[in-house]
Amino acid sequence: MAFDGCPQQFSGPAINRLRANQENSEHPSELLPKHLWHTVAIATLTLLLFSCASFGQPTRPADNPWVGDAPAVPLPLASDLSPALKRKDVSRAMQKVADWQLARASDGFNRDWTFAALYAGFMAVPEAANGGKYQDAMLLVGKKFAWQPGPRLAHADDLAVGQAYLDLYSRYRNPAMIVPIKDRMDAVMELPDDAQKPLWWWCDALFMAPPVLAKLSKATGERKYLDFMDREWWITSVLLYSPKDSLFFRDKSYFDAHEANGNSVFWSRGNGWVFAGLARVLAEMPPDYPSRPKYVAQFQQMAQKLASLQGADGLWRAGLLDEADYKLPEISGSAFFTYGFAYGINSGFLDRKIYRPVVQRAWQGLVAHIYQDGRLGSMQAVGAAPGAFTPTSSYVYGTGGFLLAGSEVYRLAH
Repeated sequence: MAFDGCPQQFSGPAINRLRANQENSEHPSELLPKHLWHTVAIATLTLLLFSCASFGQPTRPADNPWVGDAPAVPLPLASDLSPALKRKDVSRAMQKVADWQLARASDGFNRDWTFAALYAGFMAVPEAANGGKYQDAMLLVGKKFAWQPGPRLAHADDLAVGQAYLDLYSRYRNPAMIVPIKDRMDAVMELPDDAQKPLWWWCDALFMAPPVLAKLSKATGERKYLDFMDREWWITSVLLYSPKDSLFFRDKSYFDAHEANGNSVFWSRGNGWVFAGLARVLAEMPPDYPSRPKYVAQFQQMAQKLASLQGADGLWRAGLLDEADYKLPEISGSAFFTYGFAYGINSGFLDRKIYRPVVQRAWQGLVAHIYQDGRLGSMQAVGAAPGAFTPTSSYVYGTGGFLLAGSEVYRLAH
């Protein structure tokens, strides 16, 4: 349960164990044992009342109007963009979408995971695509929140904003930008660690927290952050990764779930989070890190599987193994896949001859869903499994994925 407008970080056994039940959240929190809930709730509310002058009502991402919407009125698609893999065309598409999203969502900037994904995208926009404009906006975000992560101590969703802070630190080298996220990670690493109770028990978390730890390790030169990330990544992978399918289950509650055609449920955006998370971790991990080959192998396995599931329109459906049951392509997951594929080619992990056509088709598909005003549509709302959405539905995390994709497609383009 996040209380916006209360920047103070609380500590103590009760607060550290607090897990709120966010129904319909993409990233629900674990519940406390029932016999502890009453005690912890009272302690928490007492601390909040005496520690904050004011605080807002807890708002689920799905209920936050700044996160996105789905207009019922048909909108005109963009007619001034080209899907060609030329830098000027890629830059034009990125700026059109980024400008629309920045103007629309800036008043609602917060430290939630939904916006953290958008911030990652803004930070990735190349300078030649007017990246400085968006990174200046991110500098204001960091200052607004005093470089603090979200309120929940160990929850990956509340750590994701640290990716933008650390990217800004790499440019400005101002220690104030990373002290809060470093202190938070130090506290997380001191918590009891039980492999039977994974810290990152849902696959989306592999985008949210691991890149923060990898970037923090690089920024500080301290390997302990990378080692912690490495241990937790493979605990989650053992639980959720299906070697047979080369895909991740969203969480263990989906082990026995099936699509209409009888195939297992593998959620597009959930696997997009992981595929992009792998790319972002590999980008920061030293070449000689002992377990790096395992990350490369998992990345390559997923790439091969995902390429085989690409639709005729270059995109992926919300349910990866039942394309026929989903009418529309799902843009947020597709954007994260495109980012991963392009990064893999640019970094030498994926064969250019095999995967460049995958990226070309995917980018063409993404650009086809940009509207005349810059809205990027066809995104599933906050959720935890494949679901229905409309052609105009647009959400900040999907824009973040698109800008990440564009940053690597730009590098790939000529």
